[in-house]
Amino acid sequence: MKIGLMVSGGLGLLTLRDLCADQNLIFVMTDRRSTDIIEYCSQKRLECYVGNPRNGQVSRFVEKKDIDVLISVNYQFLIEPELINLPKKHAFNLHGSLLPKYRGRTPHVWAIINGEKETGITAHLIDEGCDTGKIIEQIKIPIHRTDTGASILQKFNNEYPRLVRSVLRQIETETLNPIPQDNSKGTYYGKRTPEDGMINWDWSKERIYNWIRAQAPPYPGAFTFLNGKKITIRSSSFSDLGFHYKDKNGILLSTNPLTVKTCNGTLEIELLNSDDFSLMELNILLGK
Repeated sequence: MKIGLMVSGGLGLLTLRDLCADQNLIFVMTDRRSTDIIEYCSQKRLECYVGNPRNGQVSRFVEKKDIDVLISVNYQFLIEPELINLPKKHAFNLHGSLLPKYRGRTPHVWAIINGEKETGITAHLIDEGCDTGKIIEQIKIPIHRTDTGASILQKFNNEYPRLVRSVLRQIETETLNPIPQDNSKGTYYGKRTPEDGMINWDWSKERIYNWIRAQAPPYPGAFTFLNGKKITIRSSSFSDLGFHYKDKNGILLSTNPLTVKTCNGTLEIELLNSDDFSLMELNILLGK
């Protein structure tokens, strides 16, 4: 089958490399920040459109393009009807959640933040909505207590190419049987930016713990401010260190190990930058 591929980021590059080995790729579309994908296409001499395809900007590129299937993996732009209707057979997308839950951006991060016990990957037909198309196939992936956003992505790495190939086999053998999503159960979460990582110490210790691990390196990380300086936290763990209920949430109770009070308990924290320790220690010595 002749395939058009829309991909971004690491998962997109992984899928591109896998399909390039033995599939008939007619073109690739990506965003300007996905430099590894752009470079790979150049090396393999794959025709590649780079940039925002919306508002008719991609018309000239896809004109007279003949494809059977259009695949989207981690693509950064909503896909308009011009592209949805381009393939002779189907256009499908891979989304990093168990749809209809967690539609939108960075769903695996939101799932960890919300304390979910599992996430997954959904292959679904592309329609004009955001992650609302009929479901083709799903893979469930457990979220362990120590998983981070990065470790869930690693689990995705093992499953994305396999799921893409499974859907392609179903299309080729005409055994595709997509099922409509139950929109009454749909949830939607928006794009996250590094600035969204600030910790609210009035939250429960469980939510703060999940907040920190969901955004742990290589993501930008959860952070707080101390004397006007941004302090990024690498990880945390539950502590049994005592406190007085009148103590202010967010107060540093100990520097060995670094322990902070929350509304319902205490957390030991590990700093991303060890140079910030002196500022934390000064804070507790001054009784702030």
